[in-house]
Amino acid sequence: MEFAELIKTPRADNVVLHRPFYLAVEGTLCLTGHHLIFSSRRQDNAEELWLLHSNIDSIEKRFVGSLGTIIIKCKDLRIIQLDIPGMEECLNIASSIEALSTLDSVTLMYPFFYRPMFEIVEDGWRCFLPDKEFELLSSVTDEWRLSCINKEFSVCPSYPPVVIVPKSIDDEALRKVAMFRHGSRFPVLSYYHKKNGMVMMRSSQPLTGTNGRRCKEDEKLINATLRPGKRGYIIDTRSLNVAQQARAKGGGFEQEAHYPQWRRIHKCIERFNILQESLIKLVEACNDQSHNMDRWLSKLEASNWLTHVKEILTAACLAAQCIDREGASVLVHGTEGTDSTLQVTSLAQIILDPRCRTIRGFESLVVREWLQAGHPFQQRCAQSAYSNSKQKWEAPVFLLFLDCVWQILRQFPCSFEFNEQFLIILFEHAYASQFGTFLGNNENERSKLKLPQKTMSLWSWVNRSEELSKFENPLFEANSLVIWPSVAPQSLQLWEGVFLRWNRPSKFLDEAHEEMISIIKYNKELQAKVNALRRQLAQLETVDRMQENLRHTQLGIVSSLGSSSVSKLHTVSAEAGTLTSTQLYG
Repeated sequence: MEFAELIKTPRADNVVLHRPFYLAVEGTLCLTGHHLIFSSRRQDNAEELWLLHSNIDSIEKRFVGSLGTIIIKCKDLRIIQLDIPGMEECLNIASSIEALSTLDSVTLMYPFFYRPMFEIVEDGWRCFLPDKEFELLSSVTDEWRLSCINKEFSVCPSYPPVVIVPKSIDDEALRKVAMFRHGSRFPVLSYYHKKNGMVMMRSSQPLTGTNGRRCKEDEKLINATLRPGKRGYIIDTRSLNVAQQARAKGGGFEQEAHYPQWRRIHKCIERFNILQESLIKLVEACNDQSHNMDRWLSKLEASNWLTHVKEILTAACLAAQCIDREGASVLVHGTEGTDSTLQVTSLAQIILDPRCRTIRGFESLVVREWLQAGHPFQQRCAQSAYSNSKQKWEAPVFLLFLDCVWQILRQFPCSFEFNEQFLIILFEHAYASQFGTFLGNNENERSKLKLPQKTMSLWSWVNRSEELSKFENPLFEANSLVIWPSVAPQSLQLWEGVFLRWNRPSKFLDEAHEEMISIIKYNKELQAKVNALRRQLAQLETVDRMQENLRHTQLGIVSSLGSSSVSKLHTVSAEAGTLTSTQLYG
Protein backbone atom coordinates (compact mmCIF):
# COMPACT_ATOMS: atom_id res chain seq x y z
CA MET A 1 0.00 0.00 0.00
CA GLU A 2 1.22 3.49 -0.89
CA PHE A 3 0.68 6.31 1.59
CA ALA A 4 -0.26 8.58 -1.32
CA GLU A 5 -3.45 6.53 -1.75
CA LEU A 6 -4.59 7.61 1.71
CA ILE A 7 -3.76 11.31 1.30
CA LYS A 8 -6.60 12.99 -0.57
CA THR A 9 -5.37 16.55 0.00
CA PRO A 10 -1.64 16.76 0.74
CA ARG A 11 -1.55 20.52 1.33
CA ALA A 12 -3.81 23.34 2.45
CA ASP A 13 -3.03 27.07 2.69
CA ASN A 14 -4.51 29.75 4.95
CA VAL A 15 -4.98 27.24 7.78
CA VAL A 16 -5.22 28.68 11.30
CA LEU A 17 -3.71 26.75 14.22
CA HIS A 18 -5.20 27.19 17.72
CA ARG A 19 -3.47 25.94 20.87
CA PRO A 20 -4.14 26.74 24.53
CA PHE A 21 -2.11 29.71 25.83
CA TYR A 22 -0.68 30.47 22.37
CA LEU A 23 -1.78 33.10 19.86
CA ALA A 24 -3.57 31.76 16.80
CA VAL A 25 -1.17 31.27 13.90
CA GLU A 26 -1.94 31.21 10.16
CA GLY A 27 0.09 29.02 7.87
CA THR A 28 0.31 26.01 5.59
CA LEU A 29 -0.72 22.48 6.50
CA CYS A 30 0.98 19.50 4.84
CA LEU A 31 0.28 15.78 5.21
CA THR A 32 2.97 13.15 4.71
CA GLY A 33 2.82 9.41 5.25
CA HIS A 34 3.65 9.76 8.94
CA HIS A 35 3.39 13.43 9.91
CA LEU A 36 1.00 16.32 10.02
CA ILE A 37 3.18 19.40 9.46
CA PHE A 38 2.07 22.98 10.07
CA SER A 39 4.32 25.89 9.02
CA SER A 40 3.52 29.47 9.96
CA ARG A 41 3.85 32.34 7.48
CA ARG A 42 5.17 34.85 9.98
CA GLN A 43 8.54 36.15 8.87
CA ASP A 44 9.40 37.53 12.30
CA ASN A 45 8.71 34.32 14.20
CA ALA A 46 8.43 31.33 11.88
CA GLU A 47 7.48 28.11 13.65
CA GLU A 48 6.66 24.55 12.71
CA LEU A 49 4.55 21.86 14.30
CA TRP A 50 5.37 18.24 13.49
CA LEU A 51 2.81 15.75 14.76
CA LEU A 52 3.09 12.00 14.26
CA HIS A 53 -0.12 10.48 12.90
CA SER A 54 0.36 7.64 15.39
CA ASN A 55 0.06 10.23 18.20
CA ILE A 56 -3.49 11.11 17.14
CA ASP A 57 -6.13 9.49 19.34
CA SER A 58 -9.25 10.96 17.73
CA ILE A 59 -10.43 13.85 15.57
CA GLU A 60 -13.65 15.85 15.46
CA LYS A 61 -15.04 17.87 12.52
CA ARG A 62 -17.17 21.01 12.72
CA PHE A 63 -18.45 23.34 10.01
CA VAL A 64 -19.62 26.94 10.04
CA GLY A 65 -20.57 27.90 6.49
CA SER A 66 -17.63 27.05 4.25
CA LEU A 67 -15.13 27.13 7.11
CA GLY A 68 -14.23 23.72 8.45
CA THR A 69 -12.64 23.00 11.82
CA ILE A 70 -10.73 19.86 12.79
CA ILE A 71 -10.07 19.25 16.48
CA ILE A 72 -7.20 16.82 16.97
CA LYS A 73 -6.89 15.01 20.31
CA CYS A 74 -3.54 13.36 20.88
CA LYS A 75 -2.36 10.36 22.87
CA ASP A 76 -0.01 12.63 24.85
CA LEU A 77 -3.25 14.41 25.97
CA ARG A 78 -2.80 17.70 24.08
CA ILE A 79 -5.61 19.14 21.94
CA ILE A 80 -5.07 21.34 18.88
CA GLN A 81 -7.55 22.97 16.52
CA LEU A 82 -7.14 23.61 12.80
CA ASP A 83 -9.43 26.02 10.92
CA ILE A 84 -9.42 25.05 7.24
CA PRO A 85 -11.13 27.15 4.53
CA GLY A 86 -13.31 25.04 2.25
CA MET A 87 -15.61 22.20 3.30
CA GLU A 88 -14.33 19.68 0.77
CA GLU A 89 -10.71 20.41 1.64
CA CYS A 90 -11.47 20.00 5.36
CA LEU A 91 -13.30 16.68 4.83
CA ASN A 92 -10.45 15.33 2.69
CA ILE A 93 -7.84 16.26 5.26
CA ALA A 94 -9.91 14.82 8.12
CA SER A 95 -10.44 11.48 6.35
CA SER A 96 -6.74 11.33 5.42
CA ILE A 97 -5.69 11.91 9.03
CA GLU A 98 -8.13 9.24 10.25
CA ALA A 99 -6.76 6.71 7.77
CA LEU A 100 -3.10 7.50 8.48
CA SER A 101 -3.55 7.44 12.26
CA THR A 102 -5.17 3.98 12.28
CA LEU A 103 -2.80 1.91 10.14
CA ASP A 104 -3.18 -1.81 10.83
CA SER A 105 0.29 -2.97 9.87
CA VAL A 106 3.07 -2.34 12.38
CA THR A 107 5.66 -2.30 9.57
CA LEU A 108 3.99 0.78 8.07
CA MET A 109 4.65 2.77 11.23
CA TYR A 110 7.20 5.56 11.34
CA PRO A 111 9.99 3.71 13.24
CA PHE A 112 10.53 1.56 10.14
CA PHE A 113 11.06 4.69 8.02
CA TYR A 114 12.86 6.94 10.51
CA ARG A 115 16.52 7.68 9.81
CA PRO A 116 18.35 9.46 12.64
CA MET A 117 20.12 12.75 11.98
CA PHE A 118 22.43 12.27 14.96
CA GLU A 119 25.58 10.22 15.39
CA ILE A 120 24.86 6.82 16.95
CA VAL A 121 27.33 6.42 19.79
CA GLU A 122 25.68 3.40 21.44
CA ASP A 123 23.37 0.67 20.13
CA GLY A 124 20.41 0.88 22.50
CA TRP A 125 19.20 -2.57 21.49
CA ARG A 126 22.31 -4.13 23.05
CA CYS A 127 22.55 -1.98 26.17
CA PHE A 128 20.57 -4.17 28.56
CA LEU A 129 20.90 -7.80 27.52
CA PRO A 130 20.04 -10.54 30.09
CA ASP A 131 23.60 -11.89 30.20
CA LYS A 132 24.87 -8.49 31.39
CA GLU A 133 22.32 -8.50 34.20
CA PHE A 134 23.33 -12.06 35.08
CA GLU A 135 26.99 -11.00 35.37
CA LEU A 136 26.00 -8.58 38.13
CA LEU A 137 24.02 -11.34 39.86
CA SER A 138 26.86 -13.86 39.55
CA SER A 139 29.21 -11.51 41.39
CA VAL A 140 27.14 -11.85 44.59
CA THR A 141 25.59 -15.35 44.41
CA ASP A 142 26.04 -18.67 42.60
CA GLU A 143 22.57 -20.07 43.32
CA TRP A 144 21.06 -19.02 39.96
CA ARG A 145 21.64 -19.81 36.32
CA LEU A 146 20.76 -18.53 32.87
CA SER A 147 18.35 -20.87 31.11
CA CYS A 148 18.00 -20.84 27.32
CA ILE A 149 14.95 -23.10 27.44
CA ASN A 150 12.90 -20.44 25.63
CA LYS A 151 15.49 -19.84 22.92
CA GLU A 152 13.00 -20.16 20.06
CA PHE A 153 10.08 -18.85 22.16
CA SER A 154 8.85 -22.45 22.09
CA VAL A 155 8.03 -22.76 25.79
CA CYS A 156 6.56 -19.33 26.58
CA PRO A 157 5.72 -16.94 23.72
CA SER A 158 5.70 -13.87 25.98
CA TYR A 159 9.03 -14.55 27.76
CA PRO A 160 12.47 -13.55 26.43
CA PRO A 161 14.78 -16.28 25.02
CA VAL A 162 16.90 -16.28 28.20
CA VAL A 163 15.62 -16.23 31.80
CA ILE A 164 17.21 -16.52 35.25
CA VAL A 165 16.07 -19.49 37.36
CA PRO A 166 17.32 -21.43 40.42
CA LYS A 167 20.43 -23.49 39.61
CA SER A 168 18.86 -26.56 41.27
CA ILE A 169 15.98 -26.66 38.73
CA ASP A 170 16.74 -28.20 35.34
CA ASP A 171 15.10 -27.33 32.02
CA GLU A 172 12.94 -30.45 31.96
CA ALA A 173 11.36 -29.40 35.24
CA LEU A 174 10.83 -25.89 33.84
CA ARG A 175 8.86 -27.34 30.92
CA LYS A 176 6.51 -29.10 33.35
CA VAL A 177 6.13 -25.94 35.43
CA ALA A 178 5.35 -23.94 32.27
CA MET A 179 2.45 -26.29 31.52
CA PHE A 180 1.10 -25.57 35.01
CA ARG A 181 1.16 -21.78 34.66
CA HIS A 182 -1.16 -19.49 32.67
CA GLY A 183 0.40 -18.63 29.31
CA SER A 184 3.37 -20.84 30.30
CA ARG A 185 4.79 -17.99 32.37
CA PHE A 186 6.70 -20.06 34.94
CA PRO A 187 8.34 -18.32 37.96
CA VAL A 188 11.55 -16.48 37.07
CA LEU A 189 13.89 -14.21 39.02
CA SER A 190 12.90 -10.55 39.10
CA TYR A 191 15.22 -9.17 41.81
CA TYR A 192 17.97 -10.32 44.17
CA HIS A 193 18.37 -8.31 47.40
CA LYS A 194 22.12 -8.13 48.14
CA LYS A 195 21.55 -7.05 51.74
CA ASN A 196 20.12 -10.41 52.88
CA GLY A 197 20.01 -12.69 49.84
CA MET A 198 16.21 -12.65 49.59
CA VAL A 199 14.63 -12.69 46.13
CA MET A 200 11.52 -11.60 44.27
CA MET A 201 10.13 -13.82 41.54
CA ARG A 202 7.24 -13.26 39.15
CA SER A 203 4.96 -15.54 37.15
CA SER A 204 1.35 -15.97 36.07
CA GLN A 205 -1.40 -17.76 38.02
CA PRO A 206 -1.18 -21.54 38.53
CA LEU A 207 -3.68 -23.66 36.59
CA THR A 208 -5.12 -25.43 39.64
CA GLY A 209 -8.74 -25.37 38.42
CA THR A 210 -11.69 -26.63 40.41
CA ASN A 211 -10.04 -30.04 40.98
CA GLY A 212 -7.10 -28.54 42.88
CA ARG A 213 -4.51 -29.70 40.36
CA ARG A 214 -0.90 -29.58 41.58
CA CYS A 215 2.58 -29.65 40.09
CA LYS A 216 5.45 -30.93 42.24
CA GLU A 217 8.03 -29.33 39.97
CA ASP A 218 6.35 -25.97 40.51
CA GLU A 219 6.43 -26.49 44.28
CA LYS A 220 10.10 -27.47 44.09
CA LEU A 221 11.00 -24.45 41.96
CA ILE A 222 9.35 -21.96 44.31
CA ASN A 223 10.75 -23.64 47.44
CA ALA A 224 14.24 -23.51 45.93
CA THR A 225 14.25 -19.77 46.65
CA LEU A 226 13.72 -20.24 50.40
CA ARG A 227 16.45 -20.33 53.05
CA PRO A 228 16.28 -23.21 55.58
CA GLY A 229 13.60 -22.50 58.18
CA LYS A 230 12.35 -19.43 56.31
CA ARG A 231 8.87 -18.68 54.98
CA GLY A 232 7.95 -16.88 51.78
CA TYR A 233 5.11 -14.63 50.66
CA ILE A 234 2.96 -14.97 47.55
CA ILE A 235 1.50 -11.58 46.64
CA ASP A 236 -1.54 -12.11 44.41
CA THR A 237 -2.57 -8.86 42.70
CA ARG A 238 -6.22 -10.01 42.52
CA SER A 239 -8.86 -9.95 45.21
CA LEU A 240 -9.57 -13.31 46.86
CA ASN A 241 -12.98 -13.36 45.17
CA VAL A 242 -11.51 -12.83 41.69
CA ALA A 243 -8.83 -15.47 42.33
CA GLN A 244 -11.49 -17.98 43.41
CA GLN A 245 -13.60 -17.20 40.34
CA ALA A 246 -10.54 -17.88 38.17
CA ARG A 247 -10.56 -21.51 39.32
CA ALA A 248 -13.80 -22.08 37.45
CA LYS A 249 -12.00 -21.04 34.25
CA GLY A 250 -9.04 -23.33 34.89
CA GLY A 251 -6.89 -20.82 36.75
CA GLY A 252 -6.59 -20.30 40.48
CA PHE A 253 -3.97 -19.85 43.18
CA GLU A 254 -1.43 -21.81 45.20
CA GLN A 255 -3.07 -24.15 47.73
CA GLU A 256 -1.73 -23.87 51.30
CA ALA A 257 -1.59 -27.66 51.58
CA HIS A 258 0.90 -27.86 48.69
CA TYR A 259 2.85 -24.71 49.54
CA PRO A 260 3.01 -24.88 53.37
CA GLN A 261 6.05 -22.59 53.64
CA TRP A 262 4.33 -19.80 51.75
CA ARG A 263 1.77 -17.31 52.97
CA ARG A 264 -0.58 -15.92 50.30
CA ILE A 265 -1.61 -12.25 50.46
CA HIS A 266 -4.20 -10.73 48.12
CA LYS A 267 -3.71 -7.06 47.12
CA CYS A 268 -6.34 -6.10 44.57
CA ILE A 269 -5.06 -4.01 41.65
CA GLU A 270 -7.59 -3.19 38.92
CA ARG A 271 -7.06 -4.08 35.25
CA PHE A 272 -8.02 -3.29 31.66
CA ASN A 273 -11.27 -1.36 31.09
CA ILE A 274 -11.53 -0.14 34.69
CA LEU A 275 -8.14 1.57 34.37
CA GLN A 276 -8.95 2.92 30.90
CA GLU A 277 -12.24 4.40 32.10
CA SER A 278 -10.41 5.92 35.06
CA LEU A 279 -7.95 7.66 32.70
CA ILE A 280 -10.78 8.94 30.49
CA LYS A 281 -12.62 10.42 33.51
CA LEU A 282 -9.45 11.99 34.88
CA VAL A 283 -8.50 13.68 31.59
CA GLU A 284 -12.08 14.86 31.13
CA ALA A 285 -11.98 16.46 34.59
CA CYS A 286 -8.61 18.10 33.88
CA ASN A 287 -9.82 19.56 30.56
CA ASP A 288 -13.04 21.02 32.02
CA GLN A 289 -12.17 24.59 32.95
CA SER A 290 -15.71 25.56 33.89
CA HIS A 291 -16.33 23.74 37.17
CA ASN A 292 -15.85 25.14 40.66
CA MET A 293 -13.64 23.68 43.40
CA ASP A 294 -16.26 21.25 44.74
CA ARG A 295 -17.05 19.91 41.28
CA TRP A 296 -13.35 19.59 40.40
CA LEU A 297 -12.57 17.64 43.55
CA SER A 298 -15.68 15.50 43.04
CA LYS A 299 -14.71 14.60 39.45
CA LEU A 300 -11.11 13.96 40.48
CA GLU A 301 -12.29 11.55 43.18
CA ALA A 302 -14.81 9.91 40.83
CA SER A 303 -12.04 9.08 38.36
CA ASN A 304 -10.41 6.83 41.05
CA TRP A 305 -7.02 7.47 39.45
CA LEU A 306 -5.23 8.27 42.70
CA THR A 307 -6.92 5.27 44.30
CA HIS A 308 -5.29 3.05 41.68
CA VAL A 309 -1.93 4.76 42.34
CA LYS A 310 -2.36 4.09 46.06
CA GLU A 311 -3.25 0.40 45.52
CA ILE A 312 -0.20 -0.20 43.33
CA LEU A 313 2.20 1.61 45.65
CA THR A 314 0.77 -0.24 48.67
CA ALA A 315 1.37 -3.63 47.02
CA ALA A 316 4.91 -2.61 45.99
CA CYS A 317 5.71 -1.42 49.53
CA LEU A 318 4.40 -4.72 50.90
CA ALA A 319 6.68 -6.72 48.58
CA ALA A 320 9.66 -4.54 49.53
CA GLN A 321 8.84 -4.86 53.24
CA CYS A 322 8.65 -8.66 53.04
CA ILE A 323 12.09 -8.78 51.41
CA ASP A 324 13.97 -6.11 53.37
CA ARG A 325 12.35 -6.13 56.83
CA GLU A 326 10.87 -9.62 57.10
CA GLY A 327 13.84 -11.29 55.43
CA ALA A 328 11.52 -13.37 53.24
CA SER A 329 11.45 -14.18 49.54
CA VAL A 330 8.44 -13.12 47.47
CA LEU A 331 6.52 -14.44 44.46
CA VAL A 332 4.28 -11.91 42.68
CA HIS A 333 1.56 -12.80 40.18
CA GLY A 334 -1.94 -11.90 39.07
CA THR A 335 -3.68 -13.65 36.20
CA GLU A 336 -1.37 -13.29 33.17
CA GLY A 337 1.56 -11.73 35.01
CA THR A 338 2.02 -9.04 32.35
CA ASP A 339 0.41 -5.97 33.95
CA SER A 340 -0.15 -5.46 37.69
CA THR A 341 2.57 -8.03 38.43
CA LEU A 342 5.13 -5.90 36.60
CA GLN A 343 3.93 -2.72 38.30
CA VAL A 344 4.57 -4.29 41.71
CA THR A 345 7.94 -5.94 40.94
CA SER A 346 9.40 -2.85 39.25
CA LEU A 347 8.23 -0.39 41.92
CA ALA A 348 9.51 -2.67 44.70
CA GLN A 349 12.94 -2.54 43.04
CA ILE A 350 12.88 1.26 42.93
CA ILE A 351 12.19 1.23 46.67
CA LEU A 352 14.90 -1.33 47.44
CA ASP A 353 17.65 -0.83 44.87
CA PRO A 354 19.51 2.51 44.51
CA ARG A 355 20.71 1.44 41.05
CA CYS A 356 17.13 1.56 39.77
CA ARG A 357 17.00 5.22 40.78
CA THR A 358 19.79 6.15 38.35
CA ILE A 359 19.11 6.92 34.69
CA ARG A 360 20.72 3.79 33.23
CA GLY A 361 19.45 1.68 36.10
CA PHE A 362 15.89 2.82 35.44
CA GLU A 363 16.29 2.19 31.71
CA SER A 364 17.51 -1.31 32.54
CA LEU A 365 14.49 -1.79 34.81
CA VAL A 366 12.06 -0.77 32.05
CA VAL A 367 13.75 -3.14 29.60
CA ARG A 368 13.96 -6.04 32.04
CA GLU A 369 10.64 -5.75 33.87
CA TRP A 370 8.44 -4.40 31.06
CA LEU A 371 9.81 -5.01 27.58
CA GLN A 372 11.56 -8.36 28.10
CA ALA A 373 8.96 -9.46 30.66
CA GLY A 374 6.23 -9.28 28.03
CA HIS A 375 4.05 -6.27 28.83
CA PRO A 376 1.87 -5.93 25.69
CA PHE A 377 2.67 -2.30 24.82
CA GLN A 378 1.14 -2.55 21.34
CA GLN A 379 -2.23 -3.53 22.82
CA ARG A 380 -2.24 -1.42 25.98
CA CYS A 381 -1.07 1.81 24.31
CA ALA A 382 -3.12 1.52 21.11
CA GLN A 383 -5.46 4.22 22.41
CA SER A 384 -5.25 6.92 25.04
CA ALA A 385 -7.95 8.99 26.78
CA TYR A 386 -9.76 10.44 23.74
CA SER A 387 -10.45 7.48 21.45
CA ASN A 388 -14.06 6.96 20.36
CA SER A 389 -13.60 3.35 19.30
CA LYS A 390 -14.64 0.49 21.56
CA GLN A 391 -12.01 -0.51 24.09
CA LYS A 392 -10.45 -3.93 23.73
CA TRP A 393 -7.12 -4.42 25.47
CA GLU A 394 -6.18 -0.79 26.05
CA ALA A 395 -5.17 0.19 29.58
CA PRO A 396 -2.80 2.85 31.00
CA VAL A 397 -0.80 0.26 32.95
CA PHE A 398 2.62 1.71 32.10
CA LEU A 399 1.41 5.29 32.66
CA LEU A 400 0.20 4.29 36.13
CA PHE A 401 3.62 2.82 36.86
CA LEU A 402 5.30 6.07 35.76
CA ASP A 403 2.84 8.02 37.91
CA CYS A 404 3.81 5.90 40.93
CA VAL A 405 7.50 6.53 40.20
CA TRP A 406 6.76 10.27 40.06
CA GLN A 407 5.01 10.07 43.45
CA ILE A 408 8.16 8.49 44.96
CA LEU A 409 10.40 10.99 43.14
CA ARG A 410 8.36 13.86 44.59
CA GLN A 411 8.70 12.44 48.11
CA PHE A 412 12.45 11.75 47.70
CA PRO A 413 13.60 14.54 45.32
CA CYS A 414 17.33 14.02 46.01
CA SER A 415 17.39 10.21 45.62
CA PHE A 416 16.77 10.03 41.86
CA GLU A 417 19.33 10.79 39.17
CA PHE A 418 16.57 11.48 36.62
CA ASN A 419 13.91 14.19 36.65
CA GLU A 420 10.20 14.35 35.89
CA GLN A 421 10.85 15.13 32.22
CA PHE A 422 12.50 11.72 31.80
CA LEU A 423 9.30 9.99 32.96
CA ILE A 424 7.18 12.15 30.64
CA ILE A 425 9.41 11.26 27.67
CA LEU A 426 8.89 7.55 28.38
CA PHE A 427 5.12 8.08 28.57
CA GLU A 428 5.09 9.89 25.22
CA HIS A 429 7.24 7.32 23.41
CA ALA A 430 5.24 4.39 24.78
CA TYR A 431 2.19 5.75 22.92
CA ALA A 432 3.81 7.24 19.79
CA SER A 433 7.45 7.29 18.75
CA GLN A 434 9.97 7.42 15.94
CA PHE A 435 11.84 4.65 17.77
CA GLY A 436 11.02 0.94 17.74
CA THR A 437 11.57 0.29 21.45
CA PHE A 438 7.90 0.05 22.45
CA LEU A 439 6.58 -1.62 19.30
CA GLY A 440 5.20 -5.15 19.62
CA ASN A 441 3.76 -6.94 22.63
CA ASN A 442 6.75 -9.07 23.60
CA GLU A 443 10.27 -10.10 22.59
CA ASN A 444 8.87 -12.79 20.28
CA GLU A 445 7.00 -10.22 18.18
CA ARG A 446 9.96 -7.83 18.18
CA SER A 447 12.18 -10.62 16.97
CA LYS A 448 9.81 -11.48 14.10
CA LEU A 449 9.57 -7.80 13.15
CA LYS A 450 13.40 -7.58 13.27
CA LEU A 451 13.15 -4.33 15.19
CA PRO A 452 16.85 -4.25 16.27
CA GLN A 453 17.89 -4.46 12.61
CA LYS A 454 15.21 -2.22 11.11
CA THR A 455 14.50 0.45 13.73
CA MET A 456 16.38 2.74 16.09
CA SER A 457 16.27 2.23 19.87
CA LEU A 458 15.00 5.01 22.12
CA TRP A 459 18.03 4.48 24.37
CA SER A 460 20.42 5.30 21.52
CA TRP A 461 18.91 8.80 21.46
CA VAL A 462 18.29 9.32 25.19
CA ASN A 463 21.80 8.31 26.28
CA ARG A 464 23.59 10.86 24.10
CA SER A 465 25.26 13.43 26.36
CA GLU A 466 23.43 16.38 24.80
CA GLU A 467 20.04 14.75 25.47
CA LEU A 468 20.94 13.11 28.78
CA SER A 469 21.63 16.47 30.39
CA LYS A 470 17.95 17.42 29.91
CA PHE A 471 16.85 14.47 32.04
CA GLU A 472 19.33 14.83 34.90
CA ASN A 473 18.02 15.81 38.31
CA PRO A 474 20.07 18.76 39.62
CA LEU A 475 19.17 17.81 43.22
CA PHE A 476 20.51 14.26 42.95
CA GLU A 477 22.74 12.94 45.70
CA ALA A 478 23.41 9.19 45.63
CA ASN A 479 21.44 7.46 48.37
CA SER A 480 22.33 3.83 49.08
CA LEU A 481 19.45 3.34 51.51
CA VAL A 482 16.03 1.75 51.01
CA ILE A 483 13.43 4.50 50.60
CA TRP A 484 9.92 4.03 52.01
CA PRO A 485 7.29 6.19 50.28
CA SER A 486 4.16 7.25 52.09
CA VAL A 487 0.92 5.91 50.60
CA ALA A 488 -1.34 8.00 52.83
CA PRO A 489 -4.01 9.79 50.74
CA GLN A 490 -2.66 13.22 51.69
CA SER A 491 0.80 12.19 50.43
CA LEU A 492 -0.39 11.45 46.90
CA GLN A 493 -0.92 14.22 44.35
CA LEU A 494 -2.19 14.62 40.82
CA TRP A 495 0.70 14.42 38.35
CA GLU A 496 0.30 17.91 36.93
CA GLY A 497 3.29 17.52 34.60
CA VAL A 498 1.27 15.01 32.54
CA PHE A 499 -2.38 15.74 33.17
CA LEU A 500 -2.34 19.55 33.35
CA ARG A 501 0.62 20.53 31.20
CA TRP A 502 -1.54 21.41 28.17
CA ASN A 503 -4.19 23.15 30.29
CA ARG A 504 -2.10 25.84 31.93
CA PRO A 505 0.70 28.20 30.89
CA SER A 506 4.09 26.69 31.62
CA LYS A 507 6.08 29.93 31.36
CA PHE A 508 6.33 30.58 35.10
CA LEU A 509 7.02 26.92 35.92
CA ASP A 510 9.80 26.89 33.33
CA GLU A 511 11.24 30.11 34.74
CA ALA A 512 11.09 28.68 38.27
CA HIS A 513 12.86 25.52 37.09
CA GLU A 514 15.58 27.55 35.37
CA GLU A 515 16.02 29.65 38.50
CA MET A 516 16.33 26.50 40.61
CA ILE A 517 19.01 25.12 38.29
CA SER A 518 20.82 28.48 38.41
CA ILE A 519 20.76 28.50 42.22
CA ILE A 520 22.02 24.91 42.40
CA LYS A 521 24.80 25.69 39.91
CA TYR A 522 25.83 28.77 41.93
CA ASN A 523 25.69 26.71 45.12
CA LYS A 524 28.01 24.10 43.57
CA GLU A 525 30.44 26.85 42.54
CA LEU A 526 30.43 28.24 46.08
CA GLN A 527 30.90 24.74 47.47
CA ALA A 528 33.88 24.23 45.18
CA LYS A 529 35.39 27.50 46.45
CA VAL A 530 34.78 26.45 50.05
CA ASN A 531 36.49 23.11 49.40
CA ALA A 532 39.45 24.90 47.76
CA LEU A 533 39.77 27.27 50.73
CA ARG A 534 39.58 24.34 53.13
CA ARG A 535 42.42 22.64 51.27
CA GLN A 536 44.49 25.84 51.42
CA LEU A 537 43.74 26.18 55.14
CA ALA A 538 44.78 22.56 55.72
CA GLN A 539 48.05 23.17 53.84
CA LEU A 540 48.77 26.31 55.90
CA GLU A 541 48.04 24.43 59.11
CA THR A 542 50.44 21.70 57.99
CA VAL A 543 53.16 24.28 57.33
CA ASP A 544 52.54 25.89 60.74
CA ARG A 545 52.84 22.51 62.45
CA MET A 546 56.11 21.82 60.65
CA GLN A 547 57.51 25.20 61.68
CA GLU A 548 56.38 24.65 65.27
CA ASN A 549 58.06 21.25 65.32
CA LEU A 550 61.23 22.84 63.94
CA ARG A 551 61.23 25.44 66.73
CA HIS A 552 60.84 22.75 69.38
CA THR A 553 63.71 20.81 67.81
CA GLN A 554 65.96 23.85 67.82
CA LEU A 555 65.10 24.71 71.42
CA GLY A 556 65.82 21.12 72.40
CA ILE A 557 69.26 21.30 70.79
CA VAL A 558 70.03 24.58 72.54
CA SER A 559 68.99 23.34 75.96
CA SER A 560 71.12 20.21 75.55
CA LEU A 561 74.22 22.27 74.75
CA GLY A 562 74.18 24.18 78.07
CA SER A 563 74.72 27.91 78.83
CA SER A 564 78.50 27.97 78.31
CA SER A 565 78.17 26.39 74.91
CA VAL A 566 75.46 28.87 73.99
CA SER A 567 77.74 31.77 75.00
CA LYS A 568 80.51 30.36 72.83
CA LEU A 569 78.02 29.97 69.97
CA HIS A 570 76.96 33.58 70.44
CA THR A 571 80.56 34.70 70.33
CA VAL A 572 81.29 32.65 67.22
CA SER A 573 78.13 33.96 65.58
CA ALA A 574 78.93 37.51 66.35
CA GLU A 575 82.40 37.10 64.91
CA ALA A 576 81.36 35.08 61.90
CA GLY A 577 78.12 36.95 61.37
CA THR A 578 76.50 33.72 60.33
CA LEU A 579 74.13 32.95 63.21
CA THR A 580 72.21 35.48 65.32
CA SER A 581 70.37 34.81 68.52
CA THR A 582 67.16 35.61 66.70
CA GLN A 583 67.97 32.93 64.12
CA LEU A 584 68.92 30.50 66.83
CA TYR A 585 65.73 30.89 68.84
CA GLY A 586 63.42 31.52 65.92
